[in-house]
Amino acid sequence: MPASDVLAHPSHTEHPTGPSEINLAVLDSITSMHRPEMFLWINRRRPDGSVKIWYAWTEGGEPLGNRVDELALTRGLDAADWLHIADLHQRTSVRGHFETWAYPLRPVLAEVQGTERAPESRRDGLRRLLVKAGEVTGTSPRTTAPRWLGFGPHLVLHK
Repeated sequence: MPASDVLAHPSHTEHPTGPSEINLAVLDSITSMHRPEMFLWINRRRPDGSVKIWYAWTEGGEPLGNRVDELALTRGLDAADWLHIADLHQRTSVRGHFETWAYPLRPVLAEVQGTERAPESRRDGLRRLLVKAGEVTGTSPRTTAPRWLGFGPHLVLHK
């Protein structure tokens, strides 16, 4: 399935009409290189140092990602668990200015169904980060991890 059929991106775009034709061609090519049931987080490094992010799912990835997320939320998994499980399965590739983080969703589902959770050291690190962010921004620090971040379009695109 071409990326242009399933490609999603945050509210900011390069042009009012969305990604350029050149970017769409590159994104289609990147998506076609991955097997079914994958969630792709595609970063394009810009000359000014910023990063443009797109999300894509290969064939079967959208419903499977949503299933992973429903189960994770039902089981009470949070952002610390998401970071840990994502790190276990992330495959990184680079093509020019594009860096792709690919997540095979079957193994991610197995982790969510099983007992894999973030270790306490990772939870403590996330708590320290949230406290520091509160100090820097002058807001009340968050003492618990945010909710599961998502592997499916329902959570990823509708935060």
